[in-house]
Amino acid sequence: MAIPDVVLLTKADCHLCTEARAAVERVTSELGVPWTEQAIDGNAELQQRYAEEIPVVLVDGVQRDFWKIDEQRLTRTLKRVLEG
Repeated sequence: MAIPDVVLLTKADCHLCTEARAAVERVTSELGVPWTEQAIDGNAELQQRYAEEIPVVLVDGVQRDFWKIDEQRLTRTLKRVLEG
């Protein structure tokens, strides 16, 4: 069984990031999947690529959602990865 690499990209003073953090936590904890959070502040490459789309959820390096995280879509995506 593959374990997906789930990363939530955030930035300072982002009200949507608080909601996204809670959504990602709910989905990943239900599925037993670890996740990490990475701030784009101070990272020029990430700021240039994602500045207008924060928060962003990456699964195995692929952008899966941004702004408002769809928990059902994230659940389906993670289940597909877990089922291999």
